[in-house]
Amino acid sequence: MPPPTDEGSSRRRQIVEIAAQIFARKGYRGTSMRDIGEQAGVLGGSLYHHIKSKDALFVELHNSALDAAEARIAQAVATQHDPWARLEAACATLLDIQLAPDSLTTPMMNDFREVPDAVRAQLIARRDGFENLFRALIADLPLPARIDRSVYRNLLLTQLNSAADWYRPGRLTRAEIAAQIVTIFRHA
Repeated sequence: MPPPTDEGSSRRRQIVEIAAQIFARKGYRGTSMRDIGEQAGVLGGSLYHHIKSKDALFVELHNSALDAAEARIAQAVATQHDPWARLEAACATLLDIQLAPDSLTTPMMNDFREVPDAVRAQLIARRDGFENLFRALIADLPLPARIDRSVYRNLLLTQLNSAADWYRPGRLTRAEIAAQIVTIFRHA
C-alpha cells in the first residue's frame, strides 16, 4: 500500500473524528461502520481504505483518549513537588478531562463490557498503563502501612471516573471537588 498523502491523512483524521463522536454518543455496540461511513460521506469499500475495522478503530480512539489524558495529567503533576499536591493536581486534571462536555475519555472507558474479548484485553492493557501514573503518585504518598495502595488507587480512580454520573456544576468547582476528594483520601 502506498504511503498516505496529506489529503488521505486529512480525510482519515476527519473520519476518525466523526467515528469518535458516534462512539461517544451511541457506544461500541450501537455504532456500525455503516453509521461512520454515512456520517463521513464515504462509501463502504472506501471506508475500509482508511479504517481497518470497527474494533481497531475503537482501540485507536480509546488509546488516543488515554494518551492525551495521561500527557495532560503528567504535565499538571510536573509543576508540583509535594506528594499530596501532585495527587491533587492529577485528580483535578482527570476531573477536568472526565467532565468536559466533549470528553471522549468517559464514553470510551465505559464501554469495556460491550466490546469483544480480544478488544477488551487491549483496552485493559492500555488502561493499566495509564494507571501507572497514579500508581507512582500513590507510591510517593506518606500513607500508613495498613493502607493497601492498590485498593486506595482503585477507590480513588473509581470515584474520579464516575464523576460524570454525579457531578452538577454550581456549588463547587472541579478543582474544589478534587481538593475535597484528596482531603478525604488523605484523612481516611
